[in-house]
Amino acid sequence: MKALDYTEMIINDNSDFVLLGEYIPDIIQEIRYYSTYNFIGSRIDGYEEPCALLTKKAARALKTVSNEMIVQGYRLKIYDAYRPVNAVKHFVMWGIEDLDIRMKPIFYPNLEKQELFKKGYIAGKSSHSRGSTVDLTLFNMQTGKDVDMGSPFDWFGEESHPDFKGITQQQYDNRMLLRNAMLRNGFMPIDCEWWHFTLKDEPYPDIYFDFPVASK
Repeated sequence: MKALDYTEMIINDNSDFVLLGEYIPDIIQEIRYYSTYNFIGSRIDGYEEPCALLTKKAARALKTVSNEMIVQGYRLKIYDAYRPVNAVKHFVMWGIEDLDIRMKPIFYPNLEKQELFKKGYIAGKSSHSRGSTVDLTLFNMQTGKDVDMGSPFDWFGEESHPDFKGITQQQYDNRMLLRNAMLRNGFMPIDCEWWHFTLKDEPYPDIYFDFPVASK
């Protein structure tokens, strides 16, 4: 894994972003990269508060998803949204220099650290830094529990591929419930993480942002 080489524009202007907790009050936020419960095991650079931000355009689309899911008895739980370039650099430097693998048994027990980049689970540049990508799951309001998706967030392995066949029919149906709602509202999935979606018509396809994750 090589150090980052951005040819695109990097800016620090957050004027076209909203706080999801204010814009979509029904969401649940569990911002993993603000905590130590993530694949590195430390708070990630750039996460100054446990809040989620998105571009206004992406937030509007996500609000429609939230409204649809609430009617069906679910709330959206957000693990990550906008991610500063500085946070991505933290991931990359961890991969290059840091020998710490304390979280390996929890998040990538079947892979070596270097494989996380080769297999695409961690990228040198992240769509999250463009401000219109979100990592999320569903919360069942009747049971008071997260919906069983067959693998946890940030589980690095084929079990997290949306079309993985080694899960139950109910777990697969749960993934498709989230996926179809996101697709209907203009988000695109990726092939290795059931929780990851990017607004198809994102407003800043060639701009990466580096302001901190914070409420002000």
